[in-house]
Amino acid sequence: MTTFEQETNLPIRFGTDGWRDIIAQNFTYANVARVASAHAAYLLSQGGTEVVVGHDTRFQGEGFAGVAASTLAAAGLKVHLAREFVPTPVVSFSVRALGAAGGVMLTASHNPPAYNGYKLKGPYGGSATPEIVAQVEARLVGGAQMAGGVAKPGQVHPAEIVSLDARSAYFTAIDGLLDLGTLRKYRGRVFHDAMGGAGAGWIGDYLKHAGLPVEFQALRGEPTPMFYGVNPEPIPQNLELTMQAMQGETGQTFAIVTDGDADRVGVVTAGGQFFNSHQIFAVLLKHLHDKGLRGRVVKTVSGSGIIDRLCEVLGLDLVETPVGFKYITDAFLEGEAQPDLAVLMGGEESGGLASRGHIPERDGIFNGLLLLEAVALSGRSLPELFAEIEELTGFRHFYGRNDLQLTPGQSREALGVQVSGLSELAGHRVLSVNSRDGVKLLLSNDAFAMFRFSGTEPVVRVYVEAQSAAEQQEVLAAATGIVSS
Repeated sequence: MTTFEQETNLPIRFGTDGWRDIIAQNFTYANVARVASAHAAYLLSQGGTEVVVGHDTRFQGEGFAGVAASTLAAAGLKVHLAREFVPTPVVSFSVRALGAAGGVMLTASHNPPAYNGYKLKGPYGGSATPEIVAQVEARLVGGAQMAGGVAKPGQVHPAEIVSLDARSAYFTAIDGLLDLGTLRKYRGRVFHDAMGGAGAGWIGDYLKHAGLPVEFQALRGEPTPMFYGVNPEPIPQNLELTMQAMQGETGQTFAIVTDGDADRVGVVTAGGQFFNSHQIFAVLLKHLHDKGLRGRVVKTVSGSGIIDRLCEVLGLDLVETPVGFKYITDAFLEGEAQPDLAVLMGGEESGGLASRGHIPERDGIFNGLLLLEAVALSGRSLPELFAEIEELTGFRHFYGRNDLQLTPGQSREALGVQVSGLSELAGHRVLSVNSRDGVKLLLSNDAFAMFRFSGTEPVVRVYVEAQSAAEQQEVLAAATGIVSS
């Protein structure tokens, strides 16, 4: 076997909510068909009859979606195939609205352009639970795919595949969640940086649909599989163009940024300042509470302490989970089954947020519009709204993160034991140790340092929060030094 043949016959490995791989190396038509066949076998075992398929703007997205759709249809399922690129949350919304047994989004989310993925969606309209993912993967590994159900590239089954255009239904659903009366009186300006991804056009089109007289400007709004030369993740190092565009803006103007498949949201405010995911979470939580909505709040363990403090002030129950949106989805589903456990809002450090009344799924499009509503209703900018939360809670937010490569032979277990045994870090006493996901040291003066190991690569992620920029930098440097020494 040649080296090329070895590289193109790699195993298919599932992650949190599906499979991601390098296009043409292992993410091929044949392998997509194999995964889709295993997915079909699972859906049929659950009594499913319909499934939704969509894709983002990545290379050959339409082709990969077509192979998946044909394979699912060949197995006997009715397939609703999005007629063009579409945001992931719209696929999830469509699954729920149509009563489908599940869905698939061909996307690698925020990963580099060379990647694509097969992201599974559950019948409730959100990320597949670990149980669903495990059952699909077991059928793939065990060969329990649909006999004769693997379609060849280009093979279609028109009787079982129908075209899906969910834009109108999705927009109408959002209409019911926003205060359109206030938004129609608002005379502000908003930008949307789609980063060349699947969110392209969706914010601007919604503004037109709802008749909102907001001055709108698109940035990186043409879909492109190369994402304008950056990874489509809304973090500062990928937003230089957006920050430059915002430098001359003032007042309440801000830019909504969505990632490659538009399930995550980022923000750049007037003057070109990055407004991070923790700040977005806090502002939206306070905004929803001000609108009269109530429920539990769910955050992952790497989230800012300002969410804990805000929940205390607002009298809301807080649930902390390991890192991963699947845990937040579980809480939403629990709340749908038991109304007294309903979730008001859930969020993670990477910019994935969901709120009550909408789908139990990250949605960068809706969250961007919800931020616009918060500004319109309050008459204040996003930084002003966050400053008010800091004053209300008596908590200052300075947050940083480093992703560090472990050296060959460096033991994760030994490092975890070493960190867990610390009594102080950068002059801060260790008050307690949280082992929910990695090792989180709760420090004096409302600071923390968290060490979390990647499950797929030799990387440790170090998260730090403190009450001043100087303290945050000192604690981050000390935590980084422990890993690097």
